[in-house]
Amino acid sequence: MSLLTVNNLTLGYNSTPILSNLNFEVEEGDYLCIVGENGSGKSTLMKTLLHLQKPLGGSIVFGKGLKQNEIGYLPQQTDIQKDFPASVYEIVLSGCQSRLGWRLFYNKEDKELAKKNMERMNVLSLAKRCFRELSGGQQQRVLLARALCSTQKVLLLDEPISGLDPKVTAEMYELISKLNEEGITIIVISHDIGAALTYSKHILHLGKETFFGTKKEYLSSSLGKLFVGQSKEGE
Repeated sequence: MSLLTVNNLTLGYNSTPILSNLNFEVEEGDYLCIVGENGSGKSTLMKTLLHLQKPLGGSIVFGKGLKQNEIGYLPQQTDIQKDFPASVYEIVLSGCQSRLGWRLFYNKEDKELAKKNMERMNVLSLAKRCFRELSGGQQQRVLLARALCSTQKVLLLDEPISGLDPKVTAEMYELISKLNEEGITIIVISHDIGAALTYSKHILHLGKETFFGTKKEYLSSSLGKLFVGQSKEGE
């Protein structure tokens, strides 16, 4: 059984669909990149996978014992979030909330996990720093460490390199790729088709036409050829 199976999913708002009859599967250890035109439903799909929004139709089935609270999420940052007045340690530790259950306070294991993930993302030295004082790249590492406190199974990332300079962008992609190599399943939304084709194992293209398959199959498809060509022209 797949880690995640989407069957005939219809997404939309106020009973108005923006995407219909979507089908795809995500296997354990996969790296799925979601691409497509603006307004095609990419972020809506991610929110639906997280149960932050209800689908208009169809189903999402978790397999391999995956639970809803075992999915790490790195959303697109807003200006308000970038200016959040909390320490790096406090933000990373807050990723352990899904582990609390009936507990009211973080325990030793939660705190050790936060420390481990700060080390993993190379931000432990920033633990006492205020989040809003950090650079964009440092903030994304902190938020990635926070997401890792929620999961060792699946990470959902919505435009994780938005607004970052080329050097920091490359570093972020390498970090995400390393996590995938360590066994974490990655589902990422990206406008960077070059990176999508470099790092992903499967491509989900949303829009007037949809596609799901390996990146080799995507490059061979008429939709993939057209979208990649348009992306190169726009560079």
